[in-house]
Amino acid sequence: ASRSPNFSERRGGARPDLVVLHYTAMASTAEALERLCDPAWEVSAHYLLAEDGEVLALVPEEMRAWHAGAGRWGEVTDVNSRSIGIELQNRGFHPFSQRQMRALERLLDDILSRWNIPPERVIGHSDMAPARKADPG
Repeated sequence: ASRSPNFSERRGGARPDLVVLHYTAMASTAEALERLCDPAWEVSAHYLLAEDGEVLALVPEEMRAWHAGAGRWGEVTDVNSRSIGIELQNRGFHPFSQRQMRALERLLDDILSRWNIPPERVIGHSDMAPARKADPG
């Protein structure tokens, strides 16, 4: 079941072959969860990782979450249709916790094996929108 209403079908029958990492730039996981699940904001991710390592699944992986916005990766211009988005709870100016990084490693192992995505296809938001975004730092 989806916790966020902010998703749609992947366009053109696309399958995920990228993972895009973000940080929330918000004060708390609760605040980020509220934003990612608020229809008015039209933003979401497949997963939100709390600083304590809790993994919150927000959008089913087979659906298109709205996390990447404008940008591209190689020939991919509709990054949302081709990626799984992971938001790391972090204000953007302090280190990521060890528990959160361990949870991210486990989640990435699962996603990469489930969708047969090579590790070099895990990118930061800043990689696909360098003029616009600096996350995940």
